Amino acid sequence: MNTLQDINFNAKKALIRVDFNVPLNEDFKVTDANRIEAARPTIDKILADGGSVILMSHLGRPNGKEDRYSLRHIVAKCSEVLGINVQFASDCIGEIALNATKNLKKGEALLLENLRFYAEEEAGDENFAKELASLGDIYVNDAFGTAHRAHASTTIIAKFFPNHKCFGLLLAKEIESLNRVLNNSVKPVTAILGGSKVSSKITVIENILDKVDHMIIGGGMTFTFIKALGGKIGDSICEDDKQEMALEILKLAKEKNVHIHIPIDVVAADSFSNDAKTQVVDVREIPDGWQGLDAGPKSLSNIKEVILNSKTILWNGPLGVFEMENFAKGTIELGNYIAESTANGAFSLVGGGDSVAAVKQFGLEHKMSYVSTGGGAMLEMLEGRVLPGIAAILS
Repeated sequence: MNTLQDINFNAKKALIRVDFNVPLNEDFKVTDANRIEAARPTIDKILADGGSVILMSHLGRPNGKEDRYSLRHIVAKCSEVLGINVQFASDCIGEIALNATKNLKKGEALLLENLRFYAEEEAGDENFAKELASLGDIYVNDAFGTAHRAHASTTIIAKFFPNHKCFGLLLAKEIESLNRVLNNSVKPVTAILGGSKVSSKITVIENILDKVDHMIIGGGMTFTFIKALGGKIGDSICEDDKQEMALEILKLAKEKNVHIHIPIDVVAADSFSNDAKTQVVDVREIPDGWQGLDAGPKSLSNIKEVILNSKTILWNGPLGVFEMENFAKGTIELGNYIAESTANGAFSLVGGGDSVAAVKQFGLEHKMSYVSTGGGAMLEMLEGRVLPGIAAILS
């Protein structure tokens, strides 16, 4: 299997699937260019070899061709971030795309129009994939965020490049980081799983129980466990139909000698609002009319000890409603503990939309070993699934 570094792209046209699904404001200006920046090392390597790059991506969820989802809005930002003049083709297939790619010279970059302007992209249509494939010499997949989808540009296209396909540097780093947690970890290994629902994390928990020494449960799903154990949770969020499952998880963890850490105290509020009245209470004794919205000080003290003694850390999901300032402390403190452990030599991987948003919001992003770019894709890898976009390159 060729890696990007093994290939000399001189005089070759690299067709790169990137994830430039970036947020735009009402003036169609890019408000967060992280995803463009993340693709830069791959693009730089190809251009330095004397190759040219054809970038293909989706943006949003358009219904047919809608100008507000046109990738032309991000061309200026792409040029700025990549440090070169990025050309734009107002279609991703057909005459327009063919002519634009044909005229591409060494060291030049071209961005194709939104792939999802065609329903065939998400349908994984073979003919559409074939048309895209005709535009380049080598296929590079650098879009981890869509690697779990069997779309035309992420999976189907690879079959038209049987001997000329590889992972981009970003996607390779994602796979390597997840493998480092799942298969090549240094013990003790700690997984922190937060967020509101047990149901969305069940498969992940089942898959990683064999690989971790400690599992910290936090966020809203805490209360499904506490209620299942006979505690009073007041008006806290709870999945009543998952209580039995929560007890099963605890039993399984005990059998596998995994230490499960559930909050022992919480910051409770009398309404779901930043201005609510608050009190710190025992997690099993939340009064009626009150709901737990953040981890309490004793819980944080317990967590700190576990994290500082860990050598491999996976963080997926916040400990509280961090979007509200008064309930962000648990998540911020957790981030600080992981940063400290990382500085002491632990490997830390952060993934999942909310955790990634939290580390960025609180300026902790560069204190983690790796921050994943793909929420859904990362969760599916943690569940033990083979992602179609990755399988297509390896086959």
